[in-house]
Amino acid sequence: MRINPKLFIGLGLLLVLGYSLQDLVLGDNQYVAGVAKARKEKNDSFRRATDSPLSAEQRNEFDSLRYFAPDKTYRVSAQVERFAKPETVQIPLTDGKADTYLRWGRASFELADAPQQLVLLLRPDEKDGKLFVAFADKTNGFTTYGGGRYLDVDLPAEGDDELTLDFNQAYNPFCAYGTAYACPVPPQENRLAVEVRAGEMAFPETDHTGHNH
Repeated sequence: MRINPKLFIGLGLLLVLGYSLQDLVLGDNQYVAGVAKARKEKNDSFRRATDSPLSAEQRNEFDSLRYFAPDKTYRVSAQVERFAKPETVQIPLTDGKADTYLRWGRASFELADAPQQLVLLLRPDEKDGKLFVAFADKTNGFTTYGGGRYLDVDLPAEGDDELTLDFNQAYNPFCAYGTAYACPVPPQENRLAVEVRAGEMAFPETDHTGHNH
């Protein structure tokens, strides 16, 4: 019995497509599981007196931080421009003082169908190989903390001109949980004119009626 070669080609294409779809689904599931694991660990750390920015009273009532559902749309690849001579800048803090950073470079990417840019900062005493991004967006003061949020980004290897900005990892400064902290204020050039509906949401506050909002 002769078998049409086109049948083998068709079956091969179906197998390739099936494996590709499986990798895509498993990859998404693994990503979501990884995000959920990191969020659970952070919740656990907030319950411990030694690690938590929450007061004893807040910890007694604490259940969980609030987050947007993981969305890989907000995990973007960005082109990196390294500044030839990173300048030292003073980033204002919420208490009126300032912290020193190096203005290391700029990330250019697309979000909400529009080009965006964020300046990448480096702490002078950074030991973990992380760049610091303090940013604001159109959700601040509504679904997210009014003072903006932060991202920690892996320092690219020498010669790399891309990095990943995962806004699902965006987190609140400690100032979102109480007034005892002084936190860097996002620079003007890092104020995005779009909504970033990803990452940590506003911390629930208790009003005079005892209700969270």
